Amino acid sequence: MLLLIQNGTVVNPGDRTELKADVLVEDGKIKKIAPKQKVKADRVIDASDCYVMPGFIDMHVHLRDPGMEHKETVETGAKAAAHGGFTTIVAMPNTKPVVDNSDVVNYVHNKAKDMRLVHILQAGAVTRGQRGEELADIESMVEAGIPGLSEDGKTVMNAQLYREAMTLAVKYDIPVLSHCEDSNMVQNGVVNADEVMEKMRFPGISNSVEDVIIARDIMLAKDTKAALHLCHCSTKDSVRLVELAKQEGIRVTAEVCPHHFTLTSEDIPGDDANFKMNPPLRTKEDVEALKQGLKADIMDVIATDHAPHTAIDKGVGIKKAPFGIVGLETAAALTMTELVDTGYLTIMQMAEKMSYNPARILGLDKGVVEEGKPADLVVFNAEKQYVIDPADFWSKGRNTPFAGKKVKGMVMATIVDGRVIYEK
Repeated sequence: MLLLIQNGTVVNPGDRTELKADVLVEDGKIKKIAPKQKVKADRVIDASDCYVMPGFIDMHVHLRDPGMEHKETVETGAKAAAHGGFTTIVAMPNTKPVVDNSDVVNYVHNKAKDMRLVHILQAGAVTRGQRGEELADIESMVEAGIPGLSEDGKTVMNAQLYREAMTLAVKYDIPVLSHCEDSNMVQNGVVNADEVMEKMRFPGISNSVEDVIIARDIMLAKDTKAALHLCHCSTKDSVRLVELAKQEGIRVTAEVCPHHFTLTSEDIPGDDANFKMNPPLRTKEDVEALKQGLKADIMDVIATDHAPHTAIDKGVGIKKAPFGIVGLETAAALTMTELVDTGYLTIMQMAEKMSYNPARILGLDKGVVEEGKPADLVVFNAEKQYVIDPADFWSKGRNTPFAGKKVKGMVMATIVDGRVIYEK
């Protein structure tokens, strides 16, 4: 089958080129990139006034499947990803049962393959049952195709055990995706520890809860030479710690989520659990530091931490509700609105942080728009304005703090292995 994407502006972070060209796709691969191609294609997409970019890659998604399918399934999560322009997503292992063995890895991978939507890579837990007591069956999970190790949702507080996991990650050449939170310091915190939240009488989570573990994990990565990826960084000092680690030649990368570069604790309107996430929304100073870190390429990745919950789960107030918001279907627009349109990032940097860099970290032959490469692509209209409406989401989750927000940037088509799996 021949697919022709016409009249778009091709953004290729592989060689940092941006040019007006048509993209011809055949048998799942990019066959030719050139202006005004005269080809009789089976299907044509008009990408006028749009960017043709490598499909977005989300390194941080909670699919809730197996065990919590009332919140999300592999299928609904995959459809939400496609709707948001993502062609590859990494699922976190804090499901029921926990993904700590090859059987659960195979369950997710096989389910994803049968649906033939987006590529889903299932991360493996660091410890059995995520209890932090003994290592999971890492070797069998590697054989089953995990892209990395993660205890996301929890931190392995036993530093020696985590060091052993990092050593195995080096052996198997996979990254460690670190959830940085000192569980001993959280206590009953539910929001950021600042004056605004104190006035609302919500118990706070300090920046040090995150920063202490970031510093520890960087030192462990230095010791073991592991590839460490820091998840959902939210503090100003996280940026500084990553910068220092890179200056030391330590193999560290870091991600920032759209809610952390868009909102502050001052934006929380009251007892609305759609504004409750972990790490929590921080201060204006933290948000500006994260933006500057992304601009300076200190922070490598934009990921969503997509965490669907039911309306009942989120309807009990901030103190009692679970942490987390959905993000797959708002990430691209928020990145365009808050970072590209405001001059913090170029469109090339957006493609790097949402496609190219995640692919390099995960060791994937993706994240570029080049002849001969897999045709995982997104057609993105950077000027299209609209208002975010959770009723339009394809995810089961509607838990977002961005309902009613006016944004720029709409996904017009998502292509996976040359197949159009979403078109506006």
